[in-house]
Amino acid sequence: MIVQMTENRHPLDDEVVRFDAVMRHYTVGNEIVRALDGISFSIRRGAYCAIMGPSGSGKSTMLNILGCLDRPSSGAYWLNGKNVAEMDDNALSDHRLRNLGFVFQSFHLIPQLTVSENIEVPMFYLGLPHAERRRKAEMLADRVGISHRLRHLPSELSGGQRQRVAVARALANDPAVLLADEPTGNLDSATSIQIMGLFQELYEQGKTVVLVTHEPDIAAYAKANIVLKDGRVLSITGKEGVM
Repeated sequence: MIVQMTENRHPLDDEVVRFDAVMRHYTVGNEIVRALDGISFSIRRGAYCAIMGPSGSGKSTMLNILGCLDRPSSGAYWLNGKNVAEMDDNALSDHRLRNLGFVFQSFHLIPQLTVSENIEVPMFYLGLPHAERRRKAEMLADRVGISHRLRHLPSELSGGQRQRVAVARALANDPAVLLADEPTGNLDSATSIQIMGLFQELYEQGKTVVLVTHEPDIAAYAKANIVLKDGRVLSITGKEGVM
């Protein structure tokens, strides 16, 4: 059964993410590709949600829109109370910086920077002074269990350690949403369990976590799953904080 919600309204105060009839269509030659085809759902503050689906289901397109890296062809996307689909590029970049923290499968750390300096990057763009950046980086490194590696380069770290640095960096600006794209895709099973345990701790501390994955065992950590098929919502299971 395809689940579709079409009610258009301003998000409630506790809704940190809201899609209202979001469409993203591409033209390839003479064909229109309906990557997202009228999707509506909401994620409440403090939820832990996984977005799932096979290749071609629309996961990557949804991730790009959730991350403010792409815009809907039509419909509205509310992020922390603001419709980002209506923002200009500068306003969108600023809203993304202040409200989203990204964790990627390939870590995306800057190889020339130390652990501390990598964590500081979002704070640098926010304009925080050096001393405050350094203090907060040390606090975040301790929070994710990597404080003993602050002066090391990414090349000197294991995969699990690199992902811990990436999580600390994603938390640097205290984002409204922690957005993770296949966060264990480059990790062995034992390290994957450790990283997912870290996400569980962050969720229990009140952070909103949205992860995109094709792995059912990883999605099982989340309290609600949004399953996509052919650019539409096939089902929402769990539903804790998601509707």
